[in-house]
Amino acid sequence: MARVVVDVMLKPEILDPQGQAVQRALPRLGFEGISDVRQGKRFELEVDGPVDEAVLARIHDLAESFLANTVIEDFTVKVESEEVVAGAAK
Repeated sequence: MARVVVDVMLKPEILDPQGQAVQRALPRLGFEGISDVRQGKRFELEVDGPVDEAVLARIHDLAESFLANTVIEDFTVKVESEEVVAGAAK
């Protein structure tokens, strides 16, 4: 079993009011030196079986059509971990 992570972030040119609100609050909370904050979403997908190119392509399609609004958001898909059995990735 493997975990595939899809990270979704607003495109750099899109205003991020939630990130700005967090950034403005940080100095009041004692956190100095943070010049920018961007807020996003993280999806962790547990996949049965091995993650090959076909599985990653299907997850990419899922992210593009359902998890992200590609007009205003970018996303990345990556394999975070795989169960290792007898020294070989499963």
